[in-house]
Amino acid sequence: MRQITVEEALGLIKSGDHIVSGLAGAEPVLMLSRLHEIAKEVQDVHVMTCLPMGVYDFYSKEEYGKSFLMEGWFYSGPMRKLHEIKTVTFIPNHLHFSAKKRLDFRKPNLYIGNCSWVDEHGYVSLGLSAVYEREMIEAADLVILEMNRNVPRTFGDTTLHISQVDYFIKAEYKMPELPVTEPNEKDRAIGRLIAEYIEDGSTIQLGIGGIPNAVAEALKGKKHLGIHTEMFTDGMVDLVESGVVDGTQKSLHRGKMVAAFALGSEKLYRFINDNPAVEILSGAYVNDPHVIGLNHKMISINTSIEIDLTGQCCSESIGVKQISGTGGQADTAIGAQNSEGGKSFIALYSTAMVKEGETGEWTEKSKIVPILASGAVVSLSRNDVDYVVTEYGVAALRGTSIRDRVERLIQIAHPDFRIWLREEAERLKLW
Repeated sequence: MRQITVEEALGLIKSGDHIVSGLAGAEPVLMLSRLHEIAKEVQDVHVMTCLPMGVYDFYSKEEYGKSFLMEGWFYSGPMRKLHEIKTVTFIPNHLHFSAKKRLDFRKPNLYIGNCSWVDEHGYVSLGLSAVYEREMIEAADLVILEMNRNVPRTFGDTTLHISQVDYFIKAEYKMPELPVTEPNEKDRAIGRLIAEYIEDGSTIQLGIGGIPNAVAEALKGKKHLGIHTEMFTDGMVDLVESGVVDGTQKSLHRGKMVAAFALGSEKLYRFINDNPAVEILSGAYVNDPHVIGLNHKMISINTSIEIDLTGQCCSESIGVKQISGTGGQADTAIGAQNSEGGKSFIALYSTAMVKEGETGEWTEKSKIVPILASGAVVSLSRNDVDYVVTEYGVAALRGTSIRDRVERLIQIAHPDFRIWLREEAERLKLW
């Protein structure tokens, strides 16, 4: 095992290099926080990330723009803002294809991430993510990992022998934590509506935020649920500890909780650490719609920014402005519908407060719209939408015509906008 300092690791980076960083909690904090120090020595270094947790100088300060470009598979809040200064660009992708398609374009010169401390058998764990990390490690010219005792030791595709790593850097930073969002009354109304459709023995996929947390709350009366999810969250830990999730009726990986990555609180990290019931597996496998469909009664729950009256979902942009990413939304939505007894839900509030450009005043707008905003990204096509849920009800769209969709979506829109939606549907000939 070869150990080096951060300074020595930075000295290995050359102009024109393509670097891949671990996702979210798997990112190498020491290297990313000091990457800007070599700005005068390098140019045109591309750093590919996904949901970075830190705001690092190399991409947050315009002065380093000629030296570094951050390319993101999924925007975090800071990336969204810093897009304005052209230090950040987006890589369109479905999560299960993110590694494969990027490698088809170009292999990385360097993979950088973090890992657990080496065990007595010569293995480390990549800890919180296997979304694309393993594939990138195997393809990279050089692999540098920050070995940190605070990284949870997880099982699955995160297990790596030290012979596959070129250099280690000792580190002691804490894992990033996400605060648990307390559901509000709208979240809970939506959560209760979705929970009514989830049968005992189902396998679930949840995300983060008020609505997914409300769904988790509403599932407390269910039995024998399983987990096959893109992201392992605190809400899932609560379901395990309350006895709702036991995985005994899963048709795939029975008794195991399967995820591509984990992110949350210290409680979550303690739960997954050395827990053989949790498997962090490659995103290419976990999010493959075919694999997801092998789970009987598979339930996928995702959120969206707006949906038009034909069923097109924009879940990652406001007009042309990229604010997040497609991630695994299409993967899980399609996968759940491949499942025997499976269901896919898109959940959103009926309205949102929007600041008007000219006046600066806040106005309430419907999130169910006649047509998507100009430039809006279609994250989930209308062909792949199943159930749509607002606080006003559930619209089942599977197999329906445009005429049926218009009627059903208007019924779950905010009452103040229903007449307008009908008038617009008539004007646009949505029938």
